[in-house]
Amino acid sequence: MATINKRRKFRFKPATVALLPSFILVFIFVYIFIAYTIRISFSKNWMPGLQDFSLPEKWYGTYQELFTNFRFQADIRNTIIFTILFLAISVVAGLFLAIAVSNMSKSKVFFRNLFIMPYAVSFIVTGVIWRWIFNPVSGVNLLFKYTGVSGLYEKAFGSPLEPDWMTSPTVWGNVNGLLEKLIPGGDVLQAQMGIPVALLPVIFAASWQLCGFAMAMFLAGLSAIPHELREAAAIDRASGFRYYRSIAIPSLIPMAVTCAVILTSTSLKIFDLIYAMSGSGIGFSTDMPGIYVYESMYKALRYPLGAAASIVMLVLVCVVVLPYLLRFNKGTEE
Repeated sequence: MATINKRRKFRFKPATVALLPSFILVFIFVYIFIAYTIRISFSKNWMPGLQDFSLPEKWYGTYQELFTNFRFQADIRNTIIFTILFLAISVVAGLFLAIAVSNMSKSKVFFRNLFIMPYAVSFIVTGVIWRWIFNPVSGVNLLFKYTGVSGLYEKAFGSPLEPDWMTSPTVWGNVNGLLEKLIPGGDVLQAQMGIPVALLPVIFAASWQLCGFAMAMFLAGLSAIPHELREAAAIDRASGFRYYRSIAIPSLIPMAVTCAVILTSTSLKIFDLIYAMSGSGIGFSTDMPGIYVYESMYKALRYPLGAAASIVMLVLVCVVVLPYLLRFNKGTEE
């Protein structure tokens, strides 16, 4: 028995030695750097050429300044709105595309590749294209004009349908008053908590690019449904809408959760699409924490403030990803 245990221990040694350099590099360049960034975020005036780690009068002063800042409040609002609407559109559109493509025969490969092709495009390219589409002077507004939609809207409401899109400062559904009553300290909110109109084109662009990714995941889930289950459903005359409602869609729930977690982590870190498409926007209506970090550090040279914002981004991603990873590991062990 002792000999067997020795052999088992020996078998693990080569794998441990092979993985040790990776563990060391990850520990240094991920966890050590995260700790270093946290330390910078609490400093008073750290800069690359001035390694000053002295604390401000209040040790949490940088984070207090961050969360009472109008721009960062707008960033958090934009992140929440963007994530919710982007997830809803991408996942639902991806599911319908997957169902449609899975029912095709000869053209299945063509449409599958067609719908997933935007995912291969750079976010920068997507931002430039959709910036042209939502130009207030041209783009989709001309489509409204030449199809007669703008004229019908003018007859109904007295003015033509010409949205300003990304140049609009309008915020729909301001709920500041409600938040001030529900949340202690809600009176510190300076930004209007609603849906910025300028953010909608960015949401459409991101959903267009990533709904193909969601479609591919749902297609994989549909193909994983056992053939015996499909035959049993056919025998019970559970076809069409009933099959998808009772069998296919419930079977896709784990895949939908995985897809939602991946897309949520993407939305929380979004930078290049928005930077190319609209930048911070009027009144920071399309600003995001990633842009805030970049401009705080490399334009305003306020490294502690940028570091604090990056830590907030890390926490938001961890809140989404860590429960999923823990649940996945628990399911694997069982």
